Amino acid sequence: MSLQWAIIAGFLYVEIAIVLLLVLPVASPKRWSAFFKSRFLQAIGKQAGIYFIVLLAVLVLFLLDAIREMKKYSSPDHSTDGHGHLHLDAEMQGNMRLFRAQRNFYISGFSLFLSLVIRRLILLISTQASLLAQAEASMRQAQNASTAARTLMAQHGEEAQNSSNEAHDKQVSKNFNLIKVSALKGLITDLEEKLEKEKKNSSALKSQAESLNKEYDRLTSEYSKLQKSITASGGDKKDD
Repeated sequence: MSLQWAIIAGFLYVEIAIVLLLVLPVASPKRWSAFFKSRFLQAIGKQAGIYFIVLLAVLVLFLLDAIREMKKYSSPDHSTDGHGHLHLDAEMQGNMRLFRAQRNFYISGFSLFLSLVIRRLILLISTQASLLAQAEASMRQAQNASTAARTLMAQHGEEAQNSSNEAHDKQVSKNFNLIKVSALKGLITDLEEKLEKEKKNSSALKSQAESLNKEYDRLTSEYSKLQKSITASGGDKKDD
């Protein structure tokens, strides 16, 4: 394996490890979000779009080169000796080069695919962490509003007992407190609706992440099957 393809293969292994870390329950979305927002990644993130485009362009070039090599060595060399027979050495060399071209095709193709998968996973995890933070903030607001409503109602009860001789003031205070309680109840209802909406969005994101994980497992299984079939076909050709 040449140096450039060894580098791409190492990059593919690193991508597989990153995908496993992001998919498996190693850390919570909050911790991943805090890691993504670290100073080092923030400094890189300012030019991450340019780096990502350059990376995709390089992987696409290597993929096209592998496809070209596959097409080049797919057609057998019909060079013959004086008796009209194909050279066995030339055939073996062609099969070996075809196998290498196919290997390079799978390496570059899966590297390109996992680059897109990693980018999508990072976006989904960041969005999920943001939605969880918003849901917790809405829950705290709802709890604070509920506590304030109970406090106002308790104060209203005490004032009603202490101001039994002041009927007019009692009625005015009661109406004022009822208005406050009604406003707070409306706020609680609004916050509960927002919280329910955030929970639904979070569930949708989780289901998307699970479907993406299943799709990755399926692609990994197919890749393993293809790799085994290529290895088996390469072994058969060498035996021939």
